[in-house]
Amino acid sequence: MWQTLLTPVDLYCERTGPELWAEPTNALTNLVFIAAGLWGVREVRRCKAGTFSEVLAWWVVAIGVGSTIFHTFATRGTIWADILPIAGFTLAYTLFNLRRFLGMGWGKAIAIFVIFYAVAGALTFAVPDWLRQASNGTTSYLPPFLALAFFGLWVTATGNRAGWYNLTGSAIFIVSAICRMIDPVVCASFPLGTHFLWHIFNGLMLGVLLAATARYGAPKGRIVGQ
Repeated sequence: MWQTLLTPVDLYCERTGPELWAEPTNALTNLVFIAAGLWGVREVRRCKAGTFSEVLAWWVVAIGVGSTIFHTFATRGTIWADILPIAGFTLAYTLFNLRRFLGMGWGKAIAIFVIFYAVAGALTFAVPDWLRQASNGTTSYLPPFLALAFFGLWVTATGNRAGWYNLTGSAIFIVSAICRMIDPVVCASFPLGTHFLWHIFNGLMLGVLLAATARYGAPKGRIVGQ
């Protein structure tokens, strides 16, 4: 088992070997996540948006740390340091939309949460293998994109301006996904690849989402924002 977890993986154009510092650009651009998260912590505290909002901001910092670990060590074990914080933030931010932006009680929020991810998971599972391979595995990020778009539209329809932040985030996500998809395609002519742009645009996208949590995500009855 340990031998399997320590097996090196080579998923991105910049990495050409198993060495510790073989993806310097991919590793260093994770500072964008950390900067976005720390900025979010400051904004959440300034706006007094509550504990849930601050947890989300620190979660973005954790995404940056986990991704740095993976792009530095690049093994089957460290890949989970990259995957789990992203998945966790996606789920937590969806609940945040349901609870804070849409004002639902826990029972209704959890029911919609389960239904949404059951549908999103089924759609992702139904993606044909050729498209999954052609997208460099980026179709696995379909659920978070659908969450941003779907709940962005829903929140916007209620008149809450936070919905526009979600929709802006979904638009940025499309750009970042394209950068992730074309990484192996441009590799021959541009050895650095484009995965680092996936980090930069996603860091920007998460900063936009944290701005929404700070400005419009306070617990019911507390007025914040600008």
